[in-house]
This record gives sequence, C-alpha cells and structure tokens, in this order.
Amino acid sequence: MGESGSGKSTLARVITGLLPPRAGEIEFAGRTLSPDLAGRSREDLRELQMIYQMADVAMNPRQTVGTIIGRPLELYFGMRGEEKRRRIRELLDEIEMGDGFIDRYPAELSGGQKQRVCIARALAAKPRLIICDEVTSALDPLVADGILKLLLNLQKIEQVAYLFITHDIATVRAIADSIAVMYQGRVVRYGPKSQVLSPPFDDYTDLLLSSVPEMKLGWLEEVIAHRKMESAGH
Repeated sequence: MGESGSGKSTLARVITGLLPPRAGEIEFAGRTLSPDLAGRSREDLRELQMIYQMADVAMNPRQTVGTIIGRPLELYFGMRGEEKRRRIRELLDEIEMGDGFIDRYPAELSGGQKQRVCIARALAAKPRLIICDEVTSALDPLVADGILKLLLNLQKIEQVAYLFITHDIATVRAIADSIAVMYQGRVVRYGPKSQVLSPPFDDYTDLLLSSVPEMKLGWLEEVIAHRKMESAGH
C-alpha cells in the first residue's frame, strides 16, 4: 500500500516483466525470472497473472466473454471444443455469473461483471500468483465489496496467492496477511498485518494511517447543535 505515485504499479510491472528493473533480480517460487517478458517461459507466464484496474481497457470489446476466458485455456492447456466450453462454464460459476454470459460482449456487462470476467481469465491459467492492481478502485463501494469477497472465496478454492496493490487502507485491513508500505519507490515498512498496523510507526506510515477519514456517528447532529449555539450567541 502507499499513496499515488509511491511506485506500487511500477513494482507490479517489473514483477510481470513489462518494465525492466534498474537493479536486482526477480525471484519467484525458488527461481530467478527473466527481467524481460520475452525471455520468460510459458510456464513463467502461466504461473504469474495480473488483473488490471480498468476492466474496460483490459478486454477486447469485439470478443465474447467465452472467447476472453477461453484464450488462456487454449494457450496454456491446449483445450478445444467441449472441454474448453465446460471449463469456461465452471469458471463463470466460480465468479458467480453463470454460463448465460458466455456469448455476451463486454459492452453488455456492468463494471463489476467486467472485473469478474477479468478475474476468471486470470484463474483460467491456474496461476500460483495473481497481481491485483487497484482492482476495486473504479467500482462503487457495494460492488467493490462483492469483488473482494469473491477474491477471498476464490483464493480458498484455487489455492492462489494475491499481490494486492491499493491505496485504500480499509481494503488492506480486510484482506491482507502481510503488508508492504511503499514511499517514493521504496518499501519503508514490511511485515505481518498485525505488526505493520500497530505502533510504533515510522513517520510515513504514521502519516498514511492518520490520513484516513473516519465517519463519527452523530457528527451531523453535533454540527447542527453547534451552529444553533453560535446563532443564539449572535
């Protein structure tokens, strides 16, 4: 987690091979990954998937939901015909949409449904790690909550790890096991959630946590009462 511009999405692109690291190496599952996407094996690509912030630009608008989810099944497992269609239906059930959506196009879906399709596409590869880059920030709170619950449920079913990138501390509190706090391209605090979110804090983490607005019950009544007192005094 970290503020906008802290380097979260840049880190994700380096891990996936979309950007070269300036220094160091990327180690994953006991092996060193090529810094360049073209240098990675098909197995490297399969095991490390990514879900993007804007589902609209992450899908081909001219492809159906079935085609979008089916592409990784063909690429990584060579699935064709009824075998592929059966697996697509299974994935649609897992994301709580059903096979009635298999022939629909992205323009026929809501924002939350589009993001669910992107989740299904990532899961189709049977990855070991999915990078979730601000996947709920473009959704309204109720839909975002549904996506988070879905991701947590799918994690148990598919045995997959998430690298979840967000600036939303409420989301971090809800889903994280471990937390890395980033600032100006560096990790300034890292550890289990209970440790990172407990004092003593470094200066930046303290500022980040204290910047979260809190809704206090009865605040409006207090404001009204205070203004009435001010009016009576005048």
